[in-house]
Amino acid sequence: MPNRLFVSDLDGTLLDGNSRVSSRSAEIISKLSDAGAMMTIATARTPATVDVLLSHTRLSLPAIVMTGAALWDTVNKKYDECRFIDAESSKRILDICRRGGVTPFVYLLGGDGLLHSYYNGTMSRREEEFAAERSHLPLKRMHINERAMEGVDAYDDSILYFAMGPREKISEVANEIKKLTDCSVSDYVDICSHSTGILEVFAPGVSKASAVKAMARKLGVEGITVFGDNLNDIPMMELADDAVAVANAFPEVKRVARHVIGPNTDDAVARYILEQCS
Repeated sequence: MPNRLFVSDLDGTLLDGNSRVSSRSAEIISKLSDAGAMMTIATARTPATVDVLLSHTRLSLPAIVMTGAALWDTVNKKYDECRFIDAESSKRILDICRRGGVTPFVYLLGGDGLLHSYYNGTMSRREEEFAAERSHLPLKRMHINERAMEGVDAYDDSILYFAMGPREKISEVANEIKKLTDCSVSDYVDICSHSTGILEVFAPGVSKASAVKAMARKLGVEGITVFGDNLNDIPMMELADDAVAVANAFPEVKRVARHVIGPNTDDAVARYILEQCS
């Protein structure tokens, strides 16, 4: 196996058109990982959905989850290297969101080792679907409009603020949070609906790129190959000496890529890694 770290985004990149890791991709990645290839994923998703998506895929390294706010040990089912947002920043984020007409999902890591997500407000249909899809996951607890959380001004040890809404509104809120806090803020297009914007707020310094860089340094690799499709993948692709975009990637992503391969529906990521390891 080459002394190289392989890192892939999930949605729109490693996941196929049905938002799953295909059986062929799972087989290739699992065999290469077992043989010693250094492989992981970097995603905005939480372990609650990552664990389901990778249930038939073995990785040789912890997964980079929540845009780098934590690592997830897929074997022992536990978090590592978590980065939390302080209470003062948390209060500012909530205030900015409220003034901007955006209601975020607030994620906290509980003492039970599970991720707890709180939402207090009237949901859009997209938000209802988002919450419903995650309401029965074993590694996450959704708390929707719980009376105990009404009027809360700040959350201690929050790890993520996540919101969705009209692109312009999300962008305005994101820019305001960037101005008034030191937190890591990203806003990008929802691949399921290009009229919808996605907002993510993490502790200062959190990013896919910083997590990939730290992992590469720890492993002492000679090179990094990164796969992506969306705008939030660009920083970690710029970090890599081999940046690879899938054919369905946004034009901006393709422009920073060294290679453009087939679409996510064609096992393109797994096949590229197999070629590099052969």
